[in-house]
Amino acid sequence: MNRYEEPHRRYHTVEHLREVLAAFDGLADLAADPVAVELAVWFHDTVYDPTAFGGWNESASAELAAEALTELGVDAGRVAEVARLVELTADHAVEPGDVNGAVLADADLTIFSAPPDRYARYATDVRAEYAHVDDDAWRRGRLAVLDAFLSRPRLYLTDRAHSMCDTAARRNLAAELVALR
Repeated sequence: MNRYEEPHRRYHTVEHLREVLAAFDGLADLAADPVAVELAVWFHDTVYDPTAFGGWNESASAELAAEALTELGVDAGRVAEVARLVELTADHAVEPGDVNGAVLADADLTIFSAPPDRYARYATDVRAEYAHVDDDAWRRGRLAVLDAFLSRPRLYLTDRAHSMCDTAARRNLAAELVALR
């Protein structure tokens, strides 16, 4: 838990962890291995360095999860699944039929469908985590991220999260896109 309280974190904090756990609770029954998915929620942002590049945080978090869970005697198959799921959160790209991945991705992205004031705080907090990036580079990068998500036919992969979250998420992402442009 101490990692989620590191001073450089603004969004990837204990509050984020609680929100993802709450979202997971509403989707857990859809997972093939809900224990593995819940463990992946706990570990998915344990290592978070906003200056790191391309999946480094997720890889380091997956390694930490594998070490910790192995030391605790968790079955090797489940350890491997947790590590795979944690790495998946780098881009939230889930293969068809990967129900564990879909549940984790949907839980992690529920912030997109938050009430507008919470979404605005999320966007502000993520920007604060990337304060080392100049405004023009931030704007270009963030626009690319938002465009990529909005171009997906479905933001949420499970039918449940899709029906509950997609409309609000698209509204929030589109509003941020307009504000950035």
